[in-house]
Amino acid sequence: MNNEIINFMLTNIQQKKIEKNANLMRQDIIKMLEKAGSGHSAGPLGMADVFASLYFNALNHNPKKPDWALRDRVVLSCGHICPVHYAALARAGYFPVEELSTLRRLGSRLQGHPHYGALPGIENTSGPLGQGISQAVGMALAAKMDGKKHFVYNIGSDGELNEGQVWEAYMSGAKYELYNLISIIDRNNIQIDGYTEDVMPFEPLVDKFEAFGWHVQEVNGHDVSEIVASIEKAKVVYDKPSVIIALTIPGKGVSFMERKYEWHGKAPTKEEAKVALKELRI
Repeated sequence: MNNEIINFMLTNIQQKKIEKNANLMRQDIIKMLEKAGSGHSAGPLGMADVFASLYFNALNHNPKKPDWALRDRVVLSCGHICPVHYAALARAGYFPVEELSTLRRLGSRLQGHPHYGALPGIENTSGPLGQGISQAVGMALAAKMDGKKHFVYNIGSDGELNEGQVWEAYMSGAKYELYNLISIIDRNNIQIDGYTEDVMPFEPLVDKFEAFGWHVQEVNGHDVSEIVASIEKAKVVYDKPSVIIALTIPGKGVSFMERKYEWHGKAPTKEEAKVALKELRI
């Protein structure tokens, strides 16, 4: 590991840019969901800082050339949080921000779960939970075999860790020493049926991933400097894949949604959206 990277820090300008876009994305999410009248609120709001850190700093990508061969790939496994992915792509310049208002409409490119090929920047089709890490392992293995230098980022949820397929994929990632694979887990402690530790306890999660042969970091999922630094550290681990456990608050930024599993799959009403946007416009 290159120790020069360990103390990586964002400049004040870089940090402010990421934080500003994360806040704009949260506003986009509220507007999208309110207009659609359905969708998921808690997860997308909670992951805005992670997605902003990726698309406005960490990723090697080109919105004007979405099929650029050397681009990093972002594989969204928990497809239900796609509003935050759509917002990040739009804010980064992959498609017009105005198109976000078409979320979940018949014929829209922005459906409730992403479809590969429907939008520039979408690398996989996701819907059934637990499959994204397998897709990411396949992409990373192919890239390693071909001698490609890009990274594959898997974005997954803690609730998905209930599924056996996920752990089979993590075993495969370690076996093939996929140093080009970085898995980011949204550790928000909720899922549709309640709190994760009530439904199916995961802890000690760090120990489990280490036992499966992965390089593990646990970070504050709302500290963009910490998020970006953890990604830079993961990039210089050359003998194994990396997992970043992002500790997040579901519904982050909207007081009446924060930490409440009831907002996992619920959209705000018009009045609730007004309150949420007032809180976010700081």
